[in-house]
Amino acid sequence: MKVINYLLGYKDLYIMQDNEMFHFSLDSVLLPNFITINKNTNNILDIGCGNAPIPLILSTKTNAKITGVEIQKEVYDLAKESVEYNKLENQISIINADINEYYKEIEQGSIDIITCNPPYFKYQKDSNINDSEYKTIARHEVNLNLEQLMNISKKLLKTNGIIGIVHRPERLIDIIIEMKKNNIEPKKIQFVYPHVNEEANILLIEGRKNGKAGLKVLPPLYSHKEDGDYTDEIKKFFENN
Repeated sequence: MKVINYLLGYKDLYIMQDNEMFHFSLDSVLLPNFITINKNTNNILDIGCGNAPIPLILSTKTNAKITGVEIQKEVYDLAKESVEYNKLENQISIINADINEYYKEIEQGSIDIITCNPPYFKYQKDSNINDSEYKTIARHEVNLNLEQLMNISKKLLKTNGIIGIVHRPERLIDIIIEMKKNNIEPKKIQFVYPHVNEEANILLIEGRKNGKAGLKVLPPLYSHKEDGDYTDEIKKFFENN
């Protein structure tokens, strides 16, 4: 069942969701608040945009042109409706395509920023996959793995362009290896913890194409207080200033 939801604390922003699909999560709020955006940012590409939470939030932070690519038609439809409902068609474009093919239509070296909330789990023949094709593609590296993502990013990013992804901490080494193989230098990392004294469950990482060596590890971010409410650090991301 399709519903229209208020996009958290972002004033006058709404998002189309389907109760039978994943709703956007904290991951999709953290990434656009983590990524480095400056006044020279002109073109942003969000790979696997889902129903467009990241492009919508990015639109509150920059006037850059934002393109979201989503392979699944039903999810693409939600994203397109979200953009149209918010009257952001002049800034955000949503494309229904497989990024492994669509990237060939984008001019190489033309993108300033790539964002991606990719599938977290490696896909193998014996993987415990979901019966739902939508959930399988969203969770497992069936259509897009880290090697493909970094190779595409290497081709599309400008020199010194950046890619930012949100992932799981246990995949950190895999991510760094694939970045290095594609001349993308890891520049910034932040770990997110569900509560104090618990293991991190979210990783935010940013890499720069042909960047100089030097990695900055940001202070830890805690998502919830003991009573289950979001921390003040997290709540500040739910506002467009």
